[in-house]
Amino acid sequence: MTASTGEADQAEIRRAAPRRALAIACGALAREIVALSRGPLGGFDVTCLPAELHNRPERIPEAIRRKIRENRARYEEILVVYGDCGTGGALDVVLAEESVTRIAGPHCYAFYAGEDAIAAMMAEEPGSFFVTDFLARHFDRLVVRGLGLDRFPELRGDYFRRYKRLVYLAQTADVDLTARAEAAAARLGLAFERRYTGLGVAAGSVATARRADRSCENRYRRSPNSQSSTGASAPSEATK
Repeated sequence: MTASTGEADQAEIRRAAPRRALAIACGALAREIVALSRGPLGGFDVTCLPAELHNRPERIPEAIRRKIRENRARYEEILVVYGDCGTGGALDVVLAEESVTRIAGPHCYAFYAGEDAIAAMMAEEPGSFFVTDFLARHFDRLVVRGLGLDRFPELRGDYFRRYKRLVYLAQTADVDLTARAEAAAARLGLAFERRYTGLGVAAGSVATARRADRSCENRYRRSPNSQSSTGASAPSEATK
């Protein structure tokens, strides 16, 4: 009787133990996801892929597949914090094969502001170029140098001819970042608007995706692809 009671107690302890959860996120969301992991959502680790992958979105799906397989054995729950991000549906194909959930939405702008809000802003002005805290912070590296505008400033017209305004989706009330975003708009010759998003929509998106994942708690074990983490390697790809 004593042994069986002890076994029951241990089983209850195992059921009550916190889930080991991992968020695989885009580097452009790193600060915000880490902040959410330390806040009310809590209870998950964070690993990120380089934000520069957005310049080669065709590489994103397999880079995420590798991250999933590298971490599968260590976590009971894996969540991908990416939108489609220009993969043309290829990311969702990989996630279906790996039985992993991602946040809803096509890109990080919707992650911060919500899909309805982005759609409304685009309907209001189709020529809207969006910037987040991350992009405001790294505008010179990712946009100016990333697109070669430092060497070939005449390309600005080719890249941004159809844009009318730069909309800064602010996650914080950082005066310096606002100034950087406004300077970015001036450099591109665009009107400037600032819209505060905070992290409320982002937190809701992560919470919703985690609930969806937990509703299929044992699918990693059921999925034939889950066996790949113990032996088979992910398809090779050069990713920097």
